[in-house]
Amino acid sequence: MGDLSYQTILHYLANIVDILVVWFVIYKVIMLIRGTKAVQLLKGTFVIIIVKLISSFLGLQTVEWITDQMITWGFLAIIIIFQPELRRALETLGRGNIFTKYGSKIEAQQKNLIDSIEKSTQYMAKRRIGALISIARDTGMDEYIETGIALNSAISSELLINIFIPNTPLHDGAVIIKNGKIASAASYLPLSDSPFLSKELGTRHRAALGISEVTDSITIVVSEETGGISVAKGSELFRDVTEEELHRILERELVTVIQKKSPLFAMLKGGNKE
Repeated sequence: MGDLSYQTILHYLANIVDILVVWFVIYKVIMLIRGTKAVQLLKGTFVIIIVKLISSFLGLQTVEWITDQMITWGFLAIIIIFQPELRRALETLGRGNIFTKYGSKIEAQQKNLIDSIEKSTQYMAKRRIGALISIARDTGMDEYIETGIALNSAISSELLINIFIPNTPLHDGAVIIKNGKIASAASYLPLSDSPFLSKELGTRHRAALGISEVTDSITIVVSEETGGISVAKGSELFRDVTEEELHRILERELVTVIQKKSPLFAMLKGGNKE
């Protein structure tokens, strides 16, 4: 009886772990596709499933047959549509040196990103050059990247400054940084409708707060009127931050988060020191 009870407990624990893993995967997928066209695909899938259930309940055989075919062939269609993304994911898994280079590559990217943003924002703040820079993290921002001019270029303070020089083709709009590169410039971000936002703040600040309300991005604003630097994250806007405060925010949100989330990163970094 004791053995049976022990096996039952193990069975329950296994089921709990199984459910938690599935929910974690679903959560990560939802976070990754937020703000991308994949959201529309997911909504369409739910619509088809609902139509399938209704047609089955009401006995609508023709509609049920059509939805069955859509579900059957839909998985193949998804594989074809997302073939480039799936190929890149498989290539990443197949690289033999992915684990040895992961930690140092991420660390170098984040350091370059922070340095470039700090240098460029300080330069533009002193000269009152308006700027709007949004850094994508876990939440997808492809929908907003597509509204601008695709760049896919390496990050540097000189390039960021040059983009926001007044009366140039790319200065009006937001720069979006993704995966360690400048993904786009002159992109449009959603404006916040928050009634608590000061009326004296302009479109850049509203856009920065707006994108922070729908994604987990970090967005930096340089005011054209005052030269003040603001940071938007987590539906909050931190105004007139100092150079030291900006550095602490960027380091905490971009570098520390990666190190905390990735035990592999810490292990590899420690191994490199030996």
